[in-house]
Amino acid sequence: MEVTAGDVGYACVGIGALLAAVLPRLVARQPMSMPMVFLAVGLLVYLLPTGLPDLDPYQHRAWVEHLTEVIVIVALMGAGLAINRPFGRRSWSTAWRLLLITMPLTVVATALVARGLVGWPPAVALLMGAVLAPTDPVLAAEVRVGEPTEGEHDEDEVRFALTGEAGLNDGLAFPLVLAALAMFAASETGWSGEWVGPWLWSDVVLRGTVGVAVGLLIGRLLGWMFFRAGWEALRLSEHREGFVALAATFLSYGLTEVLHGYGFLAVFTTACAIRSAERAHGYQVVMHTFMEQVERLLTAGVLFLIGGFIACGGLSALSPGSALTAVLLLVVIRPLTGWIAQPRGRTTRKERAVTSFFGVRGIGSVFYLAYALGEADLGAFEAELWALVTFTVLLSVMLHGAAASPVLRRLDRAAPADRGGSAGVYPSGPGAPGG
Repeated sequence: MEVTAGDVGYACVGIGALLAAVLPRLVARQPMSMPMVFLAVGLLVYLLPTGLPDLDPYQHRAWVEHLTEVIVIVALMGAGLAINRPFGRRSWSTAWRLLLITMPLTVVATALVARGLVGWPPAVALLMGAVLAPTDPVLAAEVRVGEPTEGEHDEDEVRFALTGEAGLNDGLAFPLVLAALAMFAASETGWSGEWVGPWLWSDVVLRGTVGVAVGLLIGRLLGWMFFRAGWEALRLSEHREGFVALAATFLSYGLTEVLHGYGFLAVFTTACAIRSAERAHGYQVVMHTFMEQVERLLTAGVLFLIGGFIACGGLSALSPGSALTAVLLLVVIRPLTGWIAQPRGRTTRKERAVTSFFGVRGIGSVFYLAYALGEADLGAFEAELWALVTFTVLLSVMLHGAAASPVLRRLDRAAPADRGGSAGVYPSGPGAPGG
């Protein structure tokens, strides 16, 4: 009986699911991460004569877009459910600064570097800056906060800042991607600034407002239903069904997109609203744990496919200029812009340095590129755009994955002394060393 590619695929899925359960504990205190392992496994499997089909994001762009879209919204829900700190202007000030200062500076700096080193037109360079700028909510799991706890202020500032940034910055990345697409469309008919006004009103103000409003409305409604509904059948916290968090994710995202808002922003807002409805209830942990498991499975699959894409020649279009752009983004641009955004006094120098360094790039960037290529004909640049994003994800997985556990473990040990003995023990969990 002949072995088919489908048979190999089933075996890979089974092995991958087992590894997704075991690896986080095996590598918890090692200079490596689960994403590193799955990316390497995908690369090795596709280098072997397994008969698996070649991976072609050009031909299957829509599948790439929707698969990465699902992973990002699942990660956003999990991140929002994990944050203990009440939402506010001052309490979230570190995340706001990373969002409003670091991200725009990163977009501009990356676009300028790409234009200078690769020679792309301004619109394409801006698109690449917007695609690569967001801190990824998926691969940033290594440095996110742990599971929900009863305390409102027991996250360390580094993990909180990176989690808040990753949850919020997709709400800013999308309008920047749309700005680049509008600029590209205008450049094909002669340069014009007529697109700026409609973009500001529709893509920034309206869609952002709809995203926040719908997310807040659904989150408060579901929070009331889960914890306070008079009818026991509706008070789902009593039944501890974790998959309800997945229902909340798709409801918030789908309804917001139908209303032409930013679904990513709505999902994170929904999660934060549900979290604030009843912080001390154990059902928060149930929902977060379920979402974390789903996220881990989906992430393992996508990273396996990215490794396979690399093995199939996905980096063949990478030029020296675009490769250098990726390196500069991760080791110069993000650390520098992240440092600039953080004020002195609230955090120590070590904490500011770690927050600046861990600007993880990943699945979100793949989604934004797939989306952009579905909206505009960038055929002349498409191969190198895919190569640059893939190379950036590869570098980020290797660099940040190797550094996360030892760096955060050292930061945790130093925290009580740095803060004059006032710091408590940082929470354990998937985002904490040994979690």
